Amino acid sequence: MSRPNLLDAIRIVKENERLASDSYAEAAKIINNPIGKKIFEELAAFEQYHFEQLTDLEASLEKTGQTIDYQGRDFPTPPVFEIIASQEPNMKSVITIISEAMELEKEAEQTYAKLALRAQDSQGYGMFRRLSSEENLHWRILQDAYWTLTNLGTWTWIKP
Repeated sequence: MSRPNLLDAIRIVKENERLASDSYAEAAKIINNPIGKKIFEELAAFEQYHFEQLTDLEASLEKTGQTIDYQGRDFPTPPVFEIIASQEPNMKSVITIISEAMELEKEAEQTYAKLALRAQDSQGYGMFRRLSSEENLHWRILQDAYWTLTNLGTWTWIKP
């Protein structure tokens, strides 16, 4: 992948990360359950971190042609919540939100995996592989939430 094409791809995924962060922040406002709300707040913060790192990468490539040292970010350990067997009042809309979020995470995972294969150096390869892995983690967290909501009617946050 040539540098201009790599920059174009970075600009696109950067915008996707911004949109995902905004979407997750909005979802956190809609979800009433404290576990669900916290999951989406953390997802919003994580995607904002990706946006910031991609902005740094874009600037570095424009100025020096070099990739950056991406350290990644760990998803926080689930906080301890009081277990209350209560239904999510907006179950149908919440399931839709989670389903759409899962699709976005899967697309992001695949996009970063493709970018890794086209990276021109090991640092760029490592950054995109890590981003792909982090998006997969988000998908797994959402998949667990989807399963527990549809099968048990309650939110859970399982440590990945």
